[in-house]
Amino acid sequence: MTLDALRLEVPDILEDSESCSQRLVEQLAQTRQLPPEGALQALLSLLFRLNRSGMTLLERQRSLQNFSDEYRVQVARLSPGQLPSALFVKLCGELAIGFKRLLLQMLHGRQPSRQHLAWCLYMAQYFLSQSMLRQYQLYQEPPPGQWRDSHLLYWLGEHEHCLDETVSAAFLPQPACTLRGLYQQLLLLALSNPFHLNDNEAPQLYSALANHATMPRLLAWDEDDDAPGLMVDLSTALPCQPFEHLPRSEAHYLRRFELGPLLVALNEPTPLQSVEEQRLLERVRQHWLGRQQRRHERTEQEGECQMVVGLNAIHAQLLEQRPPHCSTRIVDGSPGGARLLCNLDQGAQLPVGQLVLLLPASGTPLLALIRWRHQNSQGLHLGLRYLKGLPRPVWLRRAPSAQTHPGVMQSTPVQGGGWHHGLWLPHGQFVEGENLWLQLHNVHNQTILPLPPANLTSASVVRYPLRLA
Repeated sequence: MTLDALRLEVPDILEDSESCSQRLVEQLAQTRQLPPEGALQALLSLLFRLNRSGMTLLERQRSLQNFSDEYRVQVARLSPGQLPSALFVKLCGELAIGFKRLLLQMLHGRQPSRQHLAWCLYMAQYFLSQSMLRQYQLYQEPPPGQWRDSHLLYWLGEHEHCLDETVSAAFLPQPACTLRGLYQQLLLLALSNPFHLNDNEAPQLYSALANHATMPRLLAWDEDDDAPGLMVDLSTALPCQPFEHLPRSEAHYLRRFELGPLLVALNEPTPLQSVEEQRLLERVRQHWLGRQQRRHERTEQEGECQMVVGLNAIHAQLLEQRPPHCSTRIVDGSPGGARLLCNLDQGAQLPVGQLVLLLPASGTPLLALIRWRHQNSQGLHLGLRYLKGLPRPVWLRRAPSAQTHPGVMQSTPVQGGGWHHGLWLPHGQFVEGENLWLQLHNVHNQTILPLPPANLTSASVVRYPLRLA
């Protein structure tokens, strides 16, 4: 078997183009007058029909260029921090289908120029990458067929010697400007443990990778090279994996993903990159090197559990004020954490980095931090990291008689006597060095303390180490 463009996933042709192509520009203009969800639905209906209609190469290319313009309009409508809807993800997938069909028409017709072929391969890969990016953003696993097609598009570009043809594409979030860079941008995103990212960090990481994605190289497989590293098998539906995790296919399907140039470049000044992007790249690079190891053995565990979500609700629970609880099910656990299964409609209040308090049927409550999310047909899976110690409610004031702010004290005994304390506060509420008055529950006196540098920060909460007399 050899890699073949005919393996690209495209739907069958169901009708001719005459009824589909007439008035298309006018219909697309009308969609701009609709509200966002209505516009997406109308665009998706038009594109769905076009992708299943017989058209000449020139007709299809012009139509897809028009749809690409409408896609930019839809991206511009997404407000900062807004998660994409299911319709938007489907639109990205249908645009990828359109450009894959256009590519097949090119390959089955006259010999296209290298620049023309590079552009079509790039556009198909771009919309595939957008569909996969948006699914990662929603903590969903992309379908296996999208990885197969992505590998195949790279292989075609390699075979046709157009991996490094520059393509100008004014899209957001920013893509790399060559097919090689675009494909490797997607590989690096998948390697970055996207289910551990905070809400809306996936598009930010995708943009941050754009200027670095051409630096790694996919090298031909050499059986004598036994150095540890990453491998891509172009015949599978998997992204990049460590050597030992993939079954060995025929050598001509295998590529070594050499990250050396990228790892060097990340240590160099990048004035055009924001501080947030630099920190994000630094945070995920450990995953590229395969360093994420389990510290505790996981065991299967089944049981219903109640959960209190958010610092304010935890504070109220510790005061026995009975705030709203969230029903969930423990699927497996370890001394260091657990995996929970929740209803999908609970996802809005359970972002990565949220502080929660588990209330098991028996035993003491457990403070935990949400480390990752994954969404599938079963529901919303949450990975929790347990925060060892006794949680206690506290109050903070900026002056002895000023407004109170709730906090949670996490206290852990130290071998030989004494305690380690961690003060949990909402992210962004106070700043390092600020003088605060701290009052414990059932204690009338207040302790003044300068807020030290944080030792754990998430998008929702911050923990400050404290020394109390």
